[in-house]
Amino acid sequence: MPDSLRAKGFAPLWAPHARVLILGTLPSVKSLQAQQYYGHPQNAFWPVMAALLGFDADLPYAQRCRALTQAGVAVWDVLAAAERPGSLDADIRRDTVQANSLHELALQLPQLRCLVFNGQGASKLFKQHVLLPADSPLARLPRLELPSTSPAYAAMKRDEKRARWSTLLSYLNETGMDDESENV
Repeated sequence: MPDSLRAKGFAPLWAPHARVLILGTLPSVKSLQAQQYYGHPQNAFWPVMAALLGFDADLPYAQRCRALTQAGVAVWDVLAAAERPGSLDADIRRDTVQANSLHELALQLPQLRCLVFNGQGASKLFKQHVLLPADSPLARLPRLELPSTSPAYAAMKRDEKRARWSTLLSYLNETGMDDESENV
């Protein structure tokens, strides 16, 4: 397979006080080109998160990332890399999947209260490819599978996606942001 089909993900966005970890599958071609999580202009992720957390979705990328981490949200993908022509999760070649070290990240997030999957694809890939030690903090967390914010998932309107994503707010309601350092 040509090297151009190999998609590699980004480093996680996180701060030690994160209470929610949102997992996607693997960045789309547009996201990789922009070098931004959810970089496709039609992806609903940033508008949905901005509406829920009270920041402007049109802020520069670094400021949007900071708004997420300050609110207690961490973002990463289930996969570190895989071969995939295009951007569709269905086209990921399962025999080329390399999962991220989610357990290692979770060890750095002592206040983590919930694992959120951005769509069914992320949830399925997690179940199929992420092996957690029995003592992993992720093994005991509630898991929410929320509607994909991808423009490829057009069966649900943005307002309905936002309403469904609002369930993560109950996991963010605690304070505990003593350590303001971030990894963005």
